[in-house]
Amino acid sequence: MNTASVSLGASVSSQSRFVQLALAAVLGVFVMGFVGFSHIDAVHNAAHDYRHSMGFPCH
Repeated sequence: MNTASVSLGASVSSQSRFVQLALAAVLGVFVMGFVGFSHIDAVHNAAHDYRHSMGFPCH
């Protein structure tokens, strides 16, 4: 009985990790898409300044 609960916990943990990674990827794509194509100057400029401060070339 103890072994079954351990393997069930590992299975749930693996599923949980996959869901977390998938949600993080969806959130990242949404944020990058929103910021990259935003017509709001404040949002776009903030992202642009952040990219430069991290040393990421964007031009």
